[in-house]
Amino acid sequence: MTIPQPRSYTPQAELRDVTLRDGLQLTAKMLPTELKVEVIRELLAIGVPALEIGSMARPDLVPPLADTLDVVSALTPEELDKCWIWVATPRHVEKAAAAGARHFQYCFSASDSHNKANIGRNTETSVAAMPDAVRIASEAGGSIQLCIATAFTCPFEGLIDPRRVWAIAADPRTDGASDVVVCDTIGQAIPTQVGDLIRGLATSNAERRIVFHGHDTWGLGVANSLAAIDAGATMVDGSLGGLGGCPFAPGASGNTSSEDLLFALRPHWLTPDSLASLVRLSEKVLAEIGEPNRSKTAQGARSSATAFPWVIGGAAAESTV
Repeated sequence: MTIPQPRSYTPQAELRDVTLRDGLQLTAKMLPTELKVEVIRELLAIGVPALEIGSMARPDLVPPLADTLDVVSALTPEELDKCWIWVATPRHVEKAAAAGARHFQYCFSASDSHNKANIGRNTETSVAAMPDAVRIASEAGGSIQLCIATAFTCPFEGLIDPRRVWAIAADPRTDGASDVVVCDTIGQAIPTQVGDLIRGLATSNAERRIVFHGHDTWGLGVANSLAAIDAGATMVDGSLGGLGGCPFAPGASGNTSSEDLLFALRPHWLTPDSLASLVRLSEKVLAEIGEPNRSKTAQGARSSATAFPWVIGGAAAESTV
């Protein structure tokens, strides 16, 4: 008798891997440019549909991302079509577009305090500049996302009123953004909170894709991502091994692990072999920069439960070779 396999999570959502941007922000050791390019190509070959590969933040403030334009220049237009760059000003968009980037994540915070710490200006100033960023992206033949950091809590101001986030997304100056990215920057949100905020956004932004960017600081990264998907998000962010955090947000730690998200979602392209490739790539990157692996799925994949096909080298997996 054939045993039915667990079905994929419904509704479906895409994973965007943000290892090479948010994942690297807090690392002490630099990842070489050539290795970043290699990681991008391996992730795309494995099947990951979208990547965030760098930031236009000041190199002196975020040194691990200082080579972002070099990374962009090394990629083909076809590869760049699946890659996003973090930007915070129209000038950022202009510089990234000149290097070949076509997809931009225009980010600012719902809270003034974090926006000043992160970007050096208040939220209103960032919103007021967004139409120019949208125009430059459009002239380059690209697309731009509205990214709202500290959408749930702020390390300086505490709980954020969801009505502030909804108001930002409804502001006509944010028109032209293809997506709305909602960030649990310091990982303090809980699933009901995430569901309520995303549901409100999805209802009033039917023409836009809703993206959830979660952190696993309090252990709810996957749960919050699934709550976001149930509420209408169709893309979620993760990083290899749960790497990452914001250097301008006290208390922030790693992103939700890409491996954990994929193991929960089971997209059609994910197989035991592709997950094993992802785990090996994650281990390679983390070893290069001396960071711990926080992914529970990666740990499980290295377990001794050999009857489980998702275990690397497990009996069920070996039987298919």
